Amino acid sequence: MCMWPSATTNWITMMCLKKSWLFTFSKFLIAPSPSTLRPAITFAFIMAKQLRDDVQEAYNLIKDLEPTTPQEYILKGVVNAALGQEMGSRDHMKIAQQFFQLVGGSASECDTIPGRQCMASCFFLLKQFDDVLIYLNSFKSYFYNDDIFNFNYAQAKAATGNTSEGEEVFLLIQSEKLKNDYIYLSWLARCYIMNKKPRLAWELYLKMETSGESFSLLQLIANDCYKMGQFYYSAKAFDVLERLDPNPEYWEGKRGACVGIFQMILAGREPKETLREVLHLLRSTGNTQVEYIIRIMKKWAKENRVPI
Repeated sequence: MCMWPSATTNWITMMCLKKSWLFTFSKFLIAPSPSTLRPAITFAFIMAKQLRDDVQEAYNLIKDLEPTTPQEYILKGVVNAALGQEMGSRDHMKIAQQFFQLVGGSASECDTIPGRQCMASCFFLLKQFDDVLIYLNSFKSYFYNDDIFNFNYAQAKAATGNTSEGEEVFLLIQSEKLKNDYIYLSWLARCYIMNKKPRLAWELYLKMETSGESFSLLQLIANDCYKMGQFYYSAKAFDVLERLDPNPEYWEGKRGACVGIFQMILAGREPKETLREVLHLLRSTGNTQVEYIIRIMKKWAKENRVPI
């Protein structure tokens, strides 16, 4: 669970990379149709290719398969990665990574598009995103305007710190299904914040229905905005978190963000009028510390003739 940043808290929490390892293999991999594969794995192949959710059944169909072709090795990798993601199983993720590496490193496949896709997938699972980009860039031209490719490419860009290009690529995606995926929303929000556009990240949250995912996005906004010194939106996010969950850490985060806004007002980096909303956020808290902070802010406002 993301909490507000402190000296000992790592504010970067890698987002779950659900489905991120799956590229559009079908464009190059499926020269033979699924019907030419062994009958026992036909359904599993179709299921994996189409991103259906019955991953366990797909795994049951292929778990005893001894792969003999690159397609079958890739299928084993895809299904193990999907199951590993669903179950939180490092063992399955490790197996998937090994299958992808086996195909991508083979002499017959290393210079093919599927082979390079496999190496990109392998490094994605290892979270070695600089290496991911080396392989993605090698066949990027074949996937012009491909939403799934862009979904992975944007994540890799953002994960290596290039949030500006990551944002651009995320915004190229047209698929409504992907655009409503929490992974898309959370990474785009992070890009917005790192690119000094916290209001756009906040608007992503406002468009979401109340859910566990919207709560997680609030945590991300609160933490990342705090880290970036974007205290106004950090305070707003912590305020909602505090009202949803009376965890004292959310009050501590809101307190720190509100004090941060006040310091920016004193330095002339934030409009004085913002103080009114800061006081409103503080008054919504029942913590005993709040009155002391409010008194200091109101005293300054009175001395500087700032209407509150």
